[in-house]
Amino acid sequence: MKRYVIIGLIAAVILSMILVPMMRGGDSDVPQEDLIPATFGFEENLATKWEETVQIEILINEEGISKLELIYNDSTFKTWTNPSGKITIPFNAGFFGLGARSLKLLSTMSDGSTFVDERMVRVLSDIVPEIWIASVVKSYPHNSTSFTQGLEFSEGVLYEGTGQRGQSVVAQVDLNTGTVQKKMGLDATYFGEGITILGDKLYQLTWQEQKCFVYNKKTFQLEKDIPYVGEGWGLCHDGTSLIMSNGTERITFRDPKTFEIQRTIEVYSQLGPVTNLNELEYADDLIYANVWMTNKVAVIDPNNGKVLAEIDASELTKQGRGTGDVLNGIAYNEKTEKWYMTGKNWIKLFEVEFKKPQDL
Repeated sequence: MKRYVIIGLIAAVILSMILVPMMRGGDSDVPQEDLIPATFGFEENLATKWEETVQIEILINEEGISKLELIYNDSTFKTWTNPSGKITIPFNAGFFGLGARSLKLLSTMSDGSTFVDERMVRVLSDIVPEIWIASVVKSYPHNSTSFTQGLEFSEGVLYEGTGQRGQSVVAQVDLNTGTVQKKMGLDATYFGEGITILGDKLYQLTWQEQKCFVYNKKTFQLEKDIPYVGEGWGLCHDGTSLIMSNGTERITFRDPKTFEIQRTIEVYSQLGPVTNLNELEYADDLIYANVWMTNKVAVIDPNNGKVLAEIDASELTKQGRGTGDVLNGIAYNEKTEKWYMTGKNWIKLFEVEFKKPQDL
C-alpha cells in the first residue's frame, strides 16, 4: 500500500511541473524583455571610450507609453512623450567620467504603471599608456622586517609606515643606513597601511579597522583618530586634499581635517579598470599607484583617472626582494627631486629613474 502512495505522490509532482507553466499562459519561452514596453536594442552591457559618441537604439514594443525617460547614472538624459516605433539617439557616456554606470529606460504607462529596462555602461580611457622602466640609480639597505605599506619624504627626511598586526608602526628612517630613528607602534588589533604628511600632521591608514590615525609629525604624538567606511590601502596628498586608495580601481579625495569625501575617480586604461591600487605618491600633478601583486606602478591623471603610463619595476624586484614580499612603496623627495622605491620585507630600497625603453 505504501508503495502505491509513493508512486502516486511522484506522479502528482511530475504532473504539477507540466501543468503549472501551462496555467501561467503558455508563454514561458517568451523572453522577459519582450514583456517590457520599451527596451534597448542591445542585449549585452555597453563598453565605450572617453568622449566617444555611440548610437543607442530603443525599441518601443507596445502602445500606451505616455512618457519614456533615458536615465544615465541617476540623471535624466532624454525624455519622450507618447513614443512609437524605433528610436535612435547619439549618446556620449563620458559625461560622468570613466567607470561603470547604470543606463535605464523608464516607461510610464497611461495608467501610471512603470517599467524599467536596465544595462550597465563601462567607459574606458581613450589613451594607450606609455611604458616606463624603473632603472636603478643607487641602492640602500632596507629593514627586511618592515612590511612596507607607506613611503614618504618630508623636508628631505624619509618616513615609512608598516603593516601586519602587532608589527605596524610609523617610523622616521635614516635613508643611508636603513635604521629607525624614531617610531610609534599601533595596538596589535590594528593593521597599519598607507601614510602621508601634510603640514605638521602625519596620517596613517588602517586596513580593515576603518580608522585614520593623525600624529604630530615632529613628536609622533597621537592627536586623534578619524573614522571612515571601507578598507584603507594607500595614501598621499596634493597639498590640499588627502588622496586614498582602497584596493579597487577607485581613488577618493578627502578633506584632511574631517576626512570627508570630496570627490572620487575611477582608474581606467583603454582595456578596463586598473584594480588593486595600493601605495600612492603624488608628484608633478600626477598620482603614482603601486598595483598590488604586480611589478607595476600606474601613473594616473588625478583629474579623470586615465592611466597615462605604466612603470615596469621588474628589475627592482630581482635585485631587492630577497625572500621578501611584493613591490610596494614609492616616494618622491622634493628636496633632491629624486624617486625611491622598495617592497614589503625587501632587503633594499632604491633610488630610481623612470625611462622609456628606447632611452635605456
